[in-house]
Amino acid sequence: MKTIDAEIDALAEGAFAFLERLVAEPSVVGQEAGAQAVVAAELERIGFAVELLEVPQSIGADPLGGVPQGSYAGRPLVVGRLAGGEGPSLLVNGHVDVVPAGWPELWTSPPFAPERRDGWLYGRGAGDMKSGFAMVLLAVEALRRAAPAALGGSLVFVSAIEEECTGNGTLASIRAGVLGDAVLLPEPTGLDLLLGGAGVLWCDITVTGRAGHAHTADASASPILACLALAAGLRTLEDELNRDRPEDEARCIVNVGTIEGGDWRSSAPVGARLGVRVGFPPDWNADAAESAVRTAVAAATAAPSWPPGLSANVTFGGFRAVGYGLDPGHALVRMISDAHESVHGTRPAPHRQATTTDARHYLNELALPALCYGPRVRDIHGVDEAVELASIVAGARTLTRFIPAFMT
Repeated sequence: MKTIDAEIDALAEGAFAFLERLVAEPSVVGQEAGAQAVVAAELERIGFAVELLEVPQSIGADPLGGVPQGSYAGRPLVVGRLAGGEGPSLLVNGHVDVVPAGWPELWTSPPFAPERRDGWLYGRGAGDMKSGFAMVLLAVEALRRAAPAALGGSLVFVSAIEEECTGNGTLASIRAGVLGDAVLLPEPTGLDLLLGGAGVLWCDITVTGRAGHAHTADASASPILACLALAAGLRTLEDELNRDRPEDEARCIVNVGTIEGGDWRSSAPVGARLGVRVGFPPDWNADAAESAVRTAVAAATAAPSWPPGLSANVTFGGFRAVGYGLDPGHALVRMISDAHESVHGTRPAPHRQATTTDARHYLNELALPALCYGPRVRDIHGVDEAVELASIVAGARTLTRFIPAFMT
């Protein structure tokens, strides 16, 4: 292990440079090709056999699929395979898609110009979750150089798209038969174990009224102002979703993520739209969550305070993700915990969150054990997102203990 650890130290700077190249690619949804090319090149350099896998447009009709955000043409998955012995196969799954950078002028440094400061690497996607790619590939390269015989089974690496909005990339890889005996997702967990998540539903609530010149705007209700009131009313839905839930279960959040409306400052707006992300209990299905949203909106628009002349319509697109969870007593949990403890002296904390990851597809559809273990990060989806570089190295040390043990 001293030899392997020395190899990790020697290779760490190369892993950080790979991460910088990856963060420099602004791989928001629909623009993942550049980042996928960086991933493919790195996999090939380490020794993986690489193929590109197209996502069929029909994936949106899959019972487990989300509503596609656009065409999948020119947006392939990257699949890398590293052949070993006859031992178990490990599938590593990560996603290159990142959320928009928001207001770049608020960042300390440009979001897609990665910058190192005080032991942290800043940039959109540095934390969620491109740092996980660097952590895993650092471990694999160190093993291949220092202890190639330790890779007694096969290793499969999937670089997916649309984890942040549908999960259809990973689902397409599953339908294409890209599988393993267990799945590791190097999502950012602070070197703890993420074992489960809640359901997540995306919807748009559109309020429409009557347009006109601004000087007559006081003659009718404003859809934009009605949307603001409706957003406040969604707190009632959030309370309903959390009623009678166990105290140790993460709270389900109804988040209004976007609001848009109007087309001219001197015109009364004809419409406005809320983009909403609804977290729902892990024991609910997506249809039940949709029904709860429709009921909440109907109640809000039927209230005496709702302005006359305005209508509200709910549509669903993107996530239709149901809850999932891996038993904390599962052998995969124990093996990664043992590996972590052998390096760091303590066992990682297992937990669940009111979020979702692509682990749900493996657990819910195939009963394949899957969990998340990844670096320490801060401000993901926010301004000045960053990853602690030392945690990439620390996580790689854990994986160089776990992977050989798993493949035995």
